Amino acid sequence: MIAAAPAQATPAFAAQSTILHVSPDGRGTACSAARPCSIEQAKAKVRTLNSRMRTDIVVQLADGTYRLSAPLTFTRADSGSNGHTFIWRAAPGAHPVLSGARKATGWRLQDRAKNIWKAEVGTGFDIRQLYVDGVQATRARTQLNRADLTSDANGYTFTSSALKYLNSLADPARTEIDALGSFTNRYSPVAGISDGVITMKQPAWNNNTFGYDTIGNPFRQGPLYIENAYEFLDTAGEWYLDTRTGTLYYKPLPGQDMSTTDVEMPRLESLLSVGGTYQAPATHITFSGLQFSHTSWLQPSTGQGYADQQTGAFVYGDWTRPSDALDSCQYGCKLFEATRPHWHQMPAAVQVSAASHITFTGNSFTQLGQVALGIGNDANAHATGVGLGADTISVTGNTFTQDAGGGIVVGGVQADAHHPRDPRMTNRNITISDNVMYELALDYRDMTAVLVTYATDVTISHNEIHDMPYTGIAIGYGWGTNDPGGSQDYVNRGLYDFQPVYTTPTTLKNVRVTANHIHDVMRTMDDGACIYTLSAAPGTRIDRNYCADNNGHYGIYHDEGSREYTDINNVFHNTGDWDHENSNATNNTGALTVTDNWASNASISLSNGRRGNVVSGTVVVSEGNWPRAAERVMEEAGVERSGAYDR
Repeated sequence: MIAAAPAQATPAFAAQSTILHVSPDGRGTACSAARPCSIEQAKAKVRTLNSRMRTDIVVQLADGTYRLSAPLTFTRADSGSNGHTFIWRAAPGAHPVLSGARKATGWRLQDRAKNIWKAEVGTGFDIRQLYVDGVQATRARTQLNRADLTSDANGYTFTSSALKYLNSLADPARTEIDALGSFTNRYSPVAGISDGVITMKQPAWNNNTFGYDTIGNPFRQGPLYIENAYEFLDTAGEWYLDTRTGTLYYKPLPGQDMSTTDVEMPRLESLLSVGGTYQAPATHITFSGLQFSHTSWLQPSTGQGYADQQTGAFVYGDWTRPSDALDSCQYGCKLFEATRPHWHQMPAAVQVSAASHITFTGNSFTQLGQVALGIGNDANAHATGVGLGADTISVTGNTFTQDAGGGIVVGGVQADAHHPRDPRMTNRNITISDNVMYELALDYRDMTAVLVTYATDVTISHNEIHDMPYTGIAIGYGWGTNDPGGSQDYVNRGLYDFQPVYTTPTTLKNVRVTANHIHDVMRTMDDGACIYTLSAAPGTRIDRNYCADNNGHYGIYHDEGSREYTDINNVFHNTGDWDHENSNATNNTGALTVTDNWASNASISLSNGRRGNVVSGTVVVSEGNWPRAAERVMEEAGVERSGAYDR
């Protein structure tokens, strides 16, 4: 079945609000309780009412699943006016699901010995995720031994008898390489396999094999898989779609009855797009008590693949490489730096840009094939073609779980994000509070629960984040390259032949990360932390957070160029270095204030007075003897019991 959103406190909207009633099978134009209409008709009706609003307009969704044939778009024409709000909300006691999927039904046994089942689902589409009984299933795969493969400019060769079965795959051009490194998780599609040669599609292979933490030379050798072939269906919970015949195969988990199991095939790449223009932004729209589910972002299946660089940003396009890139550009090189100012971002299932006063409260973002919620990302990550420009956006009391990518990404990575040509592009006044975020980044495992790249006046407070493969909360981007005066590291690497050395600060400032409970993160990847930072962020304060049990990784990690952060009154239990800075003679990391924190170990890489840092008041606690002030931080961190989400 489709998982229902958790019970939420329904916001108290004005009793005199105009209410339009919607149901999954609604018809006509009345939009009344007796004769509800469809979502599309409700949107059309709102456009006839909202220019002269004297109260809020509520579109109230009845219980059930709303299977969308196209993403819902909200522009200035769908916005509130005269100080009133256009509110999309669940009916009392209802759990409406906005779904981009179609159900797979009519299951028949395909292979009794292997317990593989099949359903005929039609052709003309592809998927990268499948959701079975509310959980993301595993695409059929097998793990490879890196030592059995030799990489070259075209792909891999192998001679091991253990891999000879790859030569006889029925459809090798459907397969992909899934590679985990230290801080990247890359996908590179296969063009063909024959006689011990795996030929890879371009430009994905080129883009994935030069720079840093590459497929061929990762900083840490994580698992390497080949995925997406019928022959790999050997583990319960795996699936494969044959797009030529329109046949979906699945190997059930113990106890699953395929006559009653709910199998959802995502058919949309996004569900919801909120955005206008900088001159006429979408505004005053609220979404409350809804479930957003079932998308699949398809770019990694194309020749572009997914040349991941960090937290959902990737190399896109066809780039010039050194002729000996597999040797000379495995720890960066000048031609790789040419790509950096042009990285793209993963588009979100729910997108908000060129918009103001947009609220998400009490919703569930689950079973999504990419980032769940993107706020003011670069234009390439928005279906509207207009990026950035998110102002006064509130994300409060929601649940994020079972998503292929990260939870929330605020901001872009290209030049207009950090030094906007138009001040209206600046992302500002963003609130992310009282959300529960867990079991995210299932496919794109380098992603975080919350990432803020470039934005001004951001509050991230009282969230509970756990069971993540990588970092919990990440602040900043750019490795200090876009801060005033740039970075000598990147002068040396040649970046500034391809972008300016900026003399003014970026838009990243005044971020407050407070009272979050972050635990059981860093379960798969490396080079991350409970809270991770990059680049200068004047006026930023990290306070009263509780970080615990993160697989021995850093508590707070101030990576390249991190400056002007204050870490105060945080609690660190069962971590590695509880506060760490990545500093060298040619980067600008420093000017960090670390005061009055509690930790269960004394391991910290910052020292007082060095690089302009202030470190004081640390209390190292043994055998769980936390002072009362530390206990209070631990008790108050995470979702507030008086908030929208009731634990």
